[in-house]
Amino acid sequence: MRQTVRNLFLFFLVSVLIGQAGCGGREQEMGPREGFPDQVSYNFHIRPILSDNCFACHGPDADARKAGLRLDIEEEAFKALAENPGSFALVPGKPHQSEVYLRVKSNDERQVMPPPETNLRLTAREIQLIKTWIEDGAVYEKHWAFEIPRYPELPVVHTSNWPVNEIDYFILKKQEEQGYRPNEAADKEMLLKRVSFDLTGLPPGMDLMDKFASDTSSGAYEEVVDFLMAQPSFGERMAVYWMDVSRYADSYGYQLDNFRTQWPWRDWVIHAFNKNLSYKDFITWQLAGDLLENPSKEQILATGFNRNHKITEEGAVDEEEYRVTYVSDRVNTVGKALTGITFECAACHDHKYDPISQQEYYELFSFFNSVDELRTSKTPIDPTVGTPASYAKKPFLEITDEDVEDVLSFVNKTDSSRLIVSVMGDLDTLRKNYVLERGVFNAYGKEVFPATPESIFPFDPGYPKNRLGLAMWLFSERNPLTARVAVNQIWKEFFGRGIVNTTGDFGMQGELPSHPELLDWLALDFRENGWDVKRLVKQLVMSATYRQSATIRKEMRTADPENKYYTRSSRAHLKAEFIRDMVLASSGLLVPTIGGRSVKPYQPEGLWEAATAGGSTLAEYEQDHGDDLYRRGLYTFVKRTVPPPSMLIFDASNRDQCETERSTTNTPLQALVMMNDPTVLEAARVLATQLLREAHSDRDRIRKAFRLILCRQPKAKELRLLEDYFGRKLAEMSETKAEALVAIGESPRPQPAEMVHVAALMQVISTLYNTEEAITKS
Repeated sequence: MRQTVRNLFLFFLVSVLIGQAGCGGREQEMGPREGFPDQVSYNFHIRPILSDNCFACHGPDADARKAGLRLDIEEEAFKALAENPGSFALVPGKPHQSEVYLRVKSNDERQVMPPPETNLRLTAREIQLIKTWIEDGAVYEKHWAFEIPRYPELPVVHTSNWPVNEIDYFILKKQEEQGYRPNEAADKEMLLKRVSFDLTGLPPGMDLMDKFASDTSSGAYEEVVDFLMAQPSFGERMAVYWMDVSRYADSYGYQLDNFRTQWPWRDWVIHAFNKNLSYKDFITWQLAGDLLENPSKEQILATGFNRNHKITEEGAVDEEEYRVTYVSDRVNTVGKALTGITFECAACHDHKYDPISQQEYYELFSFFNSVDELRTSKTPIDPTVGTPASYAKKPFLEITDEDVEDVLSFVNKTDSSRLIVSVMGDLDTLRKNYVLERGVFNAYGKEVFPATPESIFPFDPGYPKNRLGLAMWLFSERNPLTARVAVNQIWKEFFGRGIVNTTGDFGMQGELPSHPELLDWLALDFRENGWDVKRLVKQLVMSATYRQSATIRKEMRTADPENKYYTRSSRAHLKAEFIRDMVLASSGLLVPTIGGRSVKPYQPEGLWEAATAGGSTLAEYEQDHGDDLYRRGLYTFVKRTVPPPSMLIFDASNRDQCETERSTTNTPLQALVMMNDPTVLEAARVLATQLLREAHSDRDRIRKAFRLILCRQPKAKELRLLEDYFGRKLAEMSETKAEALVAIGESPRPQPAEMVHVAALMQVISTLYNTEEAITKS
């Protein structure tokens, strides 16, 4: 009897475990509508499941397709199964007759989908979503990103006194649906710091802090926003994000990684943002400025965008192989940066997830395939100057002193050396274009002609079949992607996460938009108001959503950990370039010259040399001196094989390829940079010397340093702690130790009589630079 009871107990236990996990790890089916949306959407609920688990074998790629079944197209999914004509993958309204549902819920390892060897498995919720969707008719929808955006109505919200502009209605509506509420507004000091870094990449000056603090008028904040957007530093700030998108660097990449001169193009980008060139012209000129009617030198210079890719200078390479690589880079950059589609996945085969065929990839390839680029040795150096500032690849644009005095006045050309930039220019006789089988550069398949993916929208036969026609296609009112992608990228720059958080992927594998109606509203408003970038930026920073405090309420830490609903401001650290700018600006070291050649600040000795092949024009690191040591981070020389180390540690791009977003990390190496970087230590010394000479007491010096670095008044406790720390450092500071500390950096050093006091105060300032708050915008 006891044995029987024991066996029954074991049977019950095993039954419970199987019921929980199912045979082979399958999860128990949920109740009919438990915890479900009112209506299961193919776009927002079903397609992501199929894309993650099914499309690799049953999606757009014909070569990888199994059992002849395609689930990404409605007509194909409803057909009788090729291997079992009596069965159907989907039977609308009848999940128990639909092989898709039967297979995903099966406990039989021979039948279950996805197969066990893929290590993929659907959750009980996902299985129930599929069942409910089939019960509701298995209605397919065009991928949301390929639908033409339409103006949504402004949502009705309960807290009607919170919204400042249209953005806030959409944000608040989502919050209220979740039972959330927005944060309180940030205090004036923190708001000013945030908006100053966001609009200029620089901390606010003391005068601006004092003025804003004392201005109690209702228009005070808008006045600050207008002031900051009018500064030349606005263009520098916006250019940082575009350098990542455009993969700008000061070297060619690959093994030799020689010097190149593309910085005049960077000067143009700064100029374009400052003069508020429309986004339409900003992109059109970069893609096809040389193809415009009677193009100006400025419009031709803008095409340097498409020559920023890596270029090999190694010997014994196949020229055609690398030329094809360059053309592919341009296609991939347009895809990721301008349409948010991973075109590169279709270079070797039909895209496995998005409806982009390999043929369509090479039709896009055709727009860029006739550039007149033959790899040549270095352009001859000006014998009178001997500077490598003339290194560029054909086709190129020469910028003369006369140009700089006239049409290219924004180019910061400071010497008389020959200055040339790689730009775009097509051959007189266009190349033929072919599908490259398996992506191999000389495996020619079917001949193709310039065209665009049908799934986005067909190329208008009235457009010229060149890069200018491609630009016209991008900015057509029928294009569903360009405006959405643009506003989403800029949104992420200011809010820390995108409405579509995968800014470079609006396809099936990208994240779904958290606020699709807001994205469409912004996209249409942007387009219908002349693609006005400054207007868009002002809308973002004027919103109540943007002005929220960064404080994380206890309940929201769990409810909205990723801040998907924008219940607070972002607390991510500053971009790497802006951390450098903050240090230089707060100390008074920053040289605010706009544009010009890239500069080489302090860098660990031997770093370049250890990673450089022989024969490179950049074999040795020749550090700059004087004012060039104190330029903004935007102007730091980027060598692709050895990017600036301190910036790389703070997540800067290595510029190998187009990047629309940077990772955000927190590592011990970042702390080590702030503690040991010569620029930070020198800035602390320079600021300490300045404060010693202008302030009357140590308390005033510490308070001013606190405000310059953290952009707010110190609390009494903070001030007391820093004073105590300074007192200890001053008491223990010897002349020998002080002399070693003040010797860091090349700027003028303090007088001998000041040395001990400066060294002690330097320790306090260094501590401030090493706080988390110093490198965070909120």
